[in-house]
Amino acid sequence: MSIVAVDIRRRIGPINPHIYGNFIEHLGRCIYGGIYEPGSPLADARGFRRDVLEAVKRLRVPILRWPGGNFVSGYHWTDGIGPKETRPRRMELAWHTVETNQFGTDEFIAYCREVGTEPYICVNMGSGTMDEAAAWVEYCNGTQDTYWANKRRENGNPKPFAVKYWGLGNEVSGTWQIGHKDADTYVAEAIEFAKVMKWTDPSVKLIACGSCMMTAADMEWNRKVIEGLKPHAEYLGIHMYVSNRRHTYEQYMGTTHHIERYIRAVRGLIDAATYAAPDTFPEERRMSIAFDEWNATYSPDAQVPHERYTLEDALVVAMFLNAFLRHADAITMANMAQLVNVIPPIFTSPDDMFFQTIFYPLELYTLHNGTHALDAYVECPTVPAGEYGKVPVLDVSSSYSPETGMASVNLINRHRTEAVPLALECQHGRFNGEGTLYEITGEDVRVYNDFARKDAVTTTTRPVRGEGKVMNVALSPHSVTMVRVPVAV
Repeated sequence: MSIVAVDIRRRIGPINPHIYGNFIEHLGRCIYGGIYEPGSPLADARGFRRDVLEAVKRLRVPILRWPGGNFVSGYHWTDGIGPKETRPRRMELAWHTVETNQFGTDEFIAYCREVGTEPYICVNMGSGTMDEAAAWVEYCNGTQDTYWANKRRENGNPKPFAVKYWGLGNEVSGTWQIGHKDADTYVAEAIEFAKVMKWTDPSVKLIACGSCMMTAADMEWNRKVIEGLKPHAEYLGIHMYVSNRRHTYEQYMGTTHHIERYIRAVRGLIDAATYAAPDTFPEERRMSIAFDEWNATYSPDAQVPHERYTLEDALVVAMFLNAFLRHADAITMANMAQLVNVIPPIFTSPDDMFFQTIFYPLELYTLHNGTHALDAYVECPTVPAGEYGKVPVLDVSSSYSPETGMASVNLINRHRTEAVPLALECQHGRFNGEGTLYEITGEDVRVYNDFARKDAVTTTTRPVRGEGKVMNVALSPHSVTMVRVPVAV
């Protein structure tokens, strides 16, 4: 029998709700035809799809990144403000489309306010200038009688938007990026951008552009960015996408190893910078990690339609979330890419919508985890995972809310065909009362949701009762399970 033991005293750190964030970009049907579709019978007077609004509210997205992504490196924000009939149509060079600029800063802020999320704006450090970035901060946050603050007021927004989080470019390390730079050039320019943006509003928090790949060269990029921008930026932004392109379920289930290795490497670089310069980079000024683009991507398979996530993808999404919780003392922001229609949890047609398999672990973790991450003890068999060797059959994270006395244990059973009997142990105090077991699974690892079958994968719940030191639970094959139960001390 496998064992998972939780001790509510063994706290990794507070869980920042921003780790459950999301991202929208001017790419495909994410914005136009996704969250924003004027003229649709499903849209409100502002052009926002009402059904998507309700789905996003259900996810309780805590922070939303915009406008890119690769898109931002050629985006000039002034094109997207003012009367819509005068906004220019531009060639869009990142994704080779035409940008109508009908959805801009004011629409983004209105959307954030409607769904109750914190806005996070990424500035153009590709073709953009520091003056343009500072002006964007002034437009959003300015309170004085100045040009861009007054322009916001003229556009119908007398109160500042108070945008706190700003990204210093996107994936500038990549040669595909408009305005690609080497690390030294990026650091030198980002320092100047940071200076004028913080002089415009000293309260803003900045996310430095970290690596977008996982190579040795990208680690060197991260080192230079951390050391150069540590006095100026509060976060290092990193990206990771994974997929089962080899159609090997067992290796895909080893994704945890890949995620953990990357996080530990980045943490090590931040630790080294903190240790090497304690006077200029004390502990209270150490960078946090913002995993501001992450997701599983579609795994091409003739048996599964394009743009459909399978159950195995949902398990991998839960692995990302488990890793964020296990590193809650270092990762304080994460943004799943992307919210609607582009590698999304929410998928629409002109007249309908459904939740992809990956919607459910994101919703479950956001709504039912606690406020403090716990360091859980895990004892279980291993399973083969291709090039990753052998990995534990269980991938585990845990959390606790002192305010409610509820503990949540997140358990992924990677085994394709076998259930895992589990003894869930409480090492401090005892389980004490009615709880809930949430489960995400399906008939097969390749099952997916679609318009014709929207609930092939969903979250099911059943009551459980904890009494004493041990609870016995059977974890279904290829499943995500959360056991949420009160703990008495």
